[in-house]
Amino acid sequence: MRAFVFPGQGAQTIGMGQDLAASYPAAKAVFEEVDDALGQDLSGLIWNGDIETLTLTANAQPALMATSLAALRALESEGLGLNTASFVAGHSLGEYSALAAAGAMTIADTARLLRIRGTAMQEAVPVGIGAMAAILGLDFAAVSAVAEAAAQGEVCQAANDNDPGQVVVSGHKAAVERALDLAKEAGAKRAVLLPVSAPFHCALMQPAAERMAQALAQVEISTPSVPLVANVRASALSDPELIRALLVEQVTGAVRWRESMSYLAAEGVTEIWEIGAGKALSGMIRRIERAIACQAVGNPEDIAKLHGE
Repeated sequence: MRAFVFPGQGAQTIGMGQDLAASYPAAKAVFEEVDDALGQDLSGLIWNGDIETLTLTANAQPALMATSLAALRALESEGLGLNTASFVAGHSLGEYSALAAAGAMTIADTARLLRIRGTAMQEAVPVGIGAMAAILGLDFAAVSAVAEAAAQGEVCQAANDNDPGQVVVSGHKAAVERALDLAKEAGAKRAVLLPVSAPFHCALMQPAAERMAQALAQVEISTPSVPLVANVRASALSDPELIRALLVEQVTGAVRWRESMSYLAAEGVTEIWEIGAGKALSGMIRRIERAIACQAVGNPEDIAKLHGE
């Protein structure tokens, strides 16, 4: 059994998806559709821009989705589409890519939602007020305890449960810095601040969650062609209204990636394809469920390899 997963922020690179667009008309059409939906030459920025501008949250989110959907369309051109998968999942913004892939939302609507989401998340907290940090070598329960102790009246939460040895905390900058020290005292191998522009997936994102609730209320969501394993539930679902509610909850809620991948393993998934930019999710999955075979699908060479198997 196979699942398709879709990467989140941090996977972006200049040039991503360009070779897919050059090789597959269906992939090129995805970038054109996203450009039209946003009224912006986003593909030009992705392929020829500077990484600082691409990394701005409002650009990175729709750009990564476009690259993932372009890779999926290229796969479909070779007869290896979503009909070969039993589940979809995505890391944070990748959940939107997963839903677009499964036909629950149009690519144009997804691009516009991600532009709103990126802008809202950036604007929710003034620059310098919040922070995120990666804690390596402690499990989710230990990091949650560290975050609670570090809060001291401020916000500090375990935000991303990425794999058994990597948990990200998010919140007020001073509280996150306290968490770094407490994590090291608790035996963390490493505890480092992340180069992010806002404290995602914590209570400080509540203004962004409210904006997403308004935006999502205006968009049609259909039943996905295959079930979505949702970040905040770590279990499969297909009900459109529940998906809508959980996309709002996801803005402030933790990304339960480790549990989501263990859920897929328990459901019988033995193979996962990471669709889009980078290979970060494949690395996490190997640390979570060693028995699952991972394949990154981000360029024509990856697709040719799969097609030859």
